[in-house]
Amino acid sequence: MTRAPAAIVGAALSDTGRVDVKNKFQLHQQASARAVADAGLEKSDIDGLASCATGVLAPVELAEYLGMRPDWIDGTQVGGASWEVMLEHAASAIETGHARNVLIVYGSTTRADLKTGKRRANLSFSTSGPMQFDAPFGHTVIAKYALATRRYLYESDTTLEQLAQIAVDSRWNASHNPDAYYQDELTLDEVANAPVIASPLTRYHCCIRSDGGGAVVVTSADQARELREDPVWILGSGSASNVSTMSEWDDFTVHPAKRAGDKAFRQAGLTRADVDICQFYDAFTSMVAMTYEALGFCDKGGAGDFLAGGTMRIDGSLPTNTDGGGLSACHPGMRGMFLLVEAVKQLRGEAGKRQVQGDPKIAVASGTGGWFSSASTVILGRHDTL
Repeated sequence: MTRAPAAIVGAALSDTGRVDVKNKFQLHQQASARAVADAGLEKSDIDGLASCATGVLAPVELAEYLGMRPDWIDGTQVGGASWEVMLEHAASAIETGHARNVLIVYGSTTRADLKTGKRRANLSFSTSGPMQFDAPFGHTVIAKYALATRRYLYESDTTLEQLAQIAVDSRWNASHNPDAYYQDELTLDEVANAPVIASPLTRYHCCIRSDGGGAVVVTSADQARELREDPVWILGSGSASNVSTMSEWDDFTVHPAKRAGDKAFRQAGLTRADVDICQFYDAFTSMVAMTYEALGFCDKGGAGDFLAGGTMRIDGSLPTNTDGGGLSACHPGMRGMFLLVEAVKQLRGEAGKRQVQGDPKIAVASGTGGWFSSASTVILGRHDTL
């Protein structure tokens, strides 16, 4: 295992779920204040800021709102994988001396904005550049994932019912999380008989829409030891780009997380057998199955059998999305930040009723952006893994 150049010393969520009394800037501020306090630092100690959720000048206008003037900023926007990419960037900035303490933060009121009419669903994303050629055919995110899912089911041994098990097991995990959006039991029949959103995906194959935010604070390995007895080490990372138009995707069943994950495991000097818990972006159930395969936890096309018997559950053989994931717990538009916070909480033993037993030491967080357009995978280790 290689030496970790940096560590996460603070991690926190803002209010999540149904938040009608705060705007997205306030959620950013709340998550930031909680994460900085969790790190044992003051706002004045933060000299790096990464965020992309408030507009074109996201890190600049957010820094102004927070009363900060950071010397290092990052506004990388590659969809839901942005926060894992930013973590990789922050670790590099700290290692090379460009920053000492980096705050990575996200906040969104997607649910509240749609409820009040402040924001409408964006069905087009872009009608210029390469994406203009998809737009006339119904350029919706769910339609693109439905296409990929249909092809995946055609080429693999995994069935739609096995994908439904992912939704059921995620809900079971959420039932142990008092902050999860949905906590009631979900059955395979309910998943199968729910309204079809985009064939073959029914409602429960799709993520929820909520409000919320989160933040992590990253610092150097030396300072991490001074701040906390239980820093979470950044052991490896890797990112990869795929496509913005479906017509340019050579194989709908190959997730770019394969390239990102291979780099992360190689850098960490670890194997898949070393991993105790996983936090995967789960906008749709098929995304989870394809992530397992891309990262090498099972053979290509074999995720359905691999997940049989409750593999994903908190008490399963490879606990995954232990907070309930985007399918049941929290998904305010881009979920990558929540993967990091939950991984840190689990590795620090702070997850309450949903805490994985057996002292988990290694966690994988893998974000996906767009429609399998980007991927970033990070491997995190408990304080005693170095």
